[in-house]
Amino acid sequence: MSKSDTSISINVKHAATVNETRIRVRYADTDQMGVVYHANHFIWFEVGRVELLRQFGFSYKDMEREDGCFIAVIDARCRYKAPVHYDDEVIVRTYLKHVREKVLRFGYELRRTESGELLAEGETTHIVANAQMKTRTLPEKYMRVFRAAVGKKNVEASS
Repeated sequence: MSKSDTSISINVKHAATVNETRIRVRYADTDQMGVVYHANHFIWFEVGRVELLRQFGFSYKDMEREDGCFIAVIDARCRYKAPVHYDDEVIVRTYLKHVREKVLRFGYELRRTESGELLAEGETTHIVANAQMKTRTLPEKYMRVFRAAVGKKNVEASS
C-alpha cells in the first residue's frame, strides 16, 4: 500500500460523510431583485464538493495530477425552495449519494445558517474520465473512500 493510499484510508475512518461549508453571500452574487442569481447555487455545490473531498483526505487536484482521474459533471439539478439575499450566511451541506466504478452522484442542501431553513436542494452526477474525457474506472484508493462514505461494502456493477 502506498503512502497516499494509507493516508486516505486513515482519513476516511475519522472523516464525517457530510461536509458543511459556510458561504457569505456577496453583493456580486445577487441579481437586480437583490436575490442570489440562480446559477450561483451550482458554484456553491462545487465548493461543497471540493471541500467534501478534502475532508476525505485528498482533492480534485490530487485526483487529476496524480492519477489522471477526472470527475466530469454530466447532470446537474437544483430545486429552489426560498430566496437567498445579500449578506445571508448559507450552509452548503454536501454528501455522496451513489457510487459506481464509473459514476458518482453527490447530493446538496443549502440552508440558512440563522434558522436552518432549506433554501435549495440538488444533485450532480459525474462520470469518471481520463484527461481525454474517455470513461475509466475509478482508482481503488478513491473507491474505498467513496464506498465507506455511502456505506457500501461492495462495488456496484458499472453500467
